[in-house]
Amino acid sequence: MAEKDPAVSVCFSVMIDKKELELGTFSSCEGLGIEVVLEQREEGGFNSQVWQLPTRLKYTNIKLSRPLGPDTVKITKWFASMTAGVKRSTGTIVARNAKNEAVATWNLRGVVPVRWTGPSLNVESPKVATETIEIAHHGFLPA
Repeated sequence: MAEKDPAVSVCFSVMIDKKELELGTFSSCEGLGIEVVLEQREEGGFNSQVWQLPTRLKYTNIKLSRPLGPDTVKITKWFASMTAGVKRSTGTIVARNAKNEAVATWNLRGVVPVRWTGPSLNVESPKVATETIEIAHHGFLPA
């Protein structure tokens, strides 16, 4: 019986509001993370330690990159929709392997686009034209 290697992924598909807006496939995903913010308290007369008290959760922004392609227009439309007012959405990031099978899924709440960076175009430096989108969120939802 062949074993699956769940850590191997080659692309990441991104959907906003349960497939209402499919942003397409990305080749890089950075920033999936969570941090517990600690508050330090010193207790008078108790000098052997400093208390580390958990206060809140902090979620890092997520950066997704890919070669420029036809799905770029979906990102620009999403940003353009923000001019009528910022609407936080739910988002889903699915890590896929070479057979396009889902390896892992992250559901996000309160997703809003933060930044889009387009390619640097220069005929003297022929490279693959890439784009990056950065999104913020308010935490993870159950799968």
